[in-house]
Amino acid sequence: MNGPWTTASAAVHRARVRGCLLGGAVGDALGYPVEFSSLDRIRSTHGRHGVTGLVPGAHGATGLVSDDTQMSLFTVEALIQARAREREKGIGGAWPVLLRQAYERWLETQSKPGPEQGGAPTGGLLGELWLYARRAPGNACLSGIAQMYAPDPWLELDGKPGQVNPDSKGCGTVMRSAPFGLVNPADAAFPMAARGAQITHGHPTGYYAAGALAAIVAHLVAGESLEGAVLRTLRLLARHPGHQETTTALEQALDLASEGMPTAEKLETLGAGWVAEEALALAVYCALAEPGVERALLLSVNHSGDSDSTGSLCGNLLGALHGDVGLPHEWVRQIEGRAVIAALADDLAAESVRG
Repeated sequence: MNGPWTTASAAVHRARVRGCLLGGAVGDALGYPVEFSSLDRIRSTHGRHGVTGLVPGAHGATGLVSDDTQMSLFTVEALIQARAREREKGIGGAWPVLLRQAYERWLETQSKPGPEQGGAPTGGLLGELWLYARRAPGNACLSGIAQMYAPDPWLELDGKPGQVNPDSKGCGTVMRSAPFGLVNPADAAFPMAARGAQITHGHPTGYYAAGALAAIVAHLVAGESLEGAVLRTLRLLARHPGHQETTTALEQALDLASEGMPTAEKLETLGAGWVAEEALALAVYCALAEPGVERALLLSVNHSGDSDSTGSLCGNLLGALHGDVGLPHEWVRQIEGRAVIAALADDLAAESVRG
């Protein structure tokens, strides 16, 4: 992110940031209606190829996003605030508190019907009515945020259980962590995302998987291939005690992607995606094994598991790799909150360029 920016390079960066956030929302919306369905049920309901596009969910609407996209956007809002604070006041290190506060605002949207009326002005994401929707949020995210913990940003990652939910490694860590890779180089994105994950999840695999996603995204934004980004992230992971579960999951995804025609049955050998390292591995496999963006996204949601999270992560990766122009435009058009997501992405891209 350092060095001179030309108009062209800034435009490419903006497209990748937009692509990452919009791609995540597309994958989330594809998978949300079938999140708790088995592969057999998905196929019996939607045909032998499973989900082939956006379908109505339990709420009867198409293109709805879940807590994955919601929390990612609040992560973005916190990062924008942190970058602006550092630039304008020269104060660094406040981002964990700003991130925790952003997640507390998200938590507010999970219990209220909409922005408060007649009180203090509600700005930012708290003013967006469409975000006031409870879409199967993870228990560790809910309980963790309620503890109001902000990790020390200066401590080294030691592979030991964190203070909050020390045994939890659910995919709620990784599904919200792509934005860290949009404003930082990989070696900074990794520890930042890992520390951010510790606000809610203390298991080392949970926070290392979050760091790994952020690092992969950072490499993609810098122009690396997906395979190259994963390989470089594996080298980064190896520096940290307790990385083995995350490393093994990514290595298995790389190996499986090299084994010919991708299938849902192969995908399911990597797990169901309810825990962080499995969700990341499933997303990486789909993005690597399927050359087409649309087909990769569909593969990532047609399985027995956490379809919205694996779809969201796959979309993050593909969007960061190809930019928003590489996403299926008809799907993007139908996404809930699309204009807000795009505007927030542009604000994040602008802050990273200024930084």
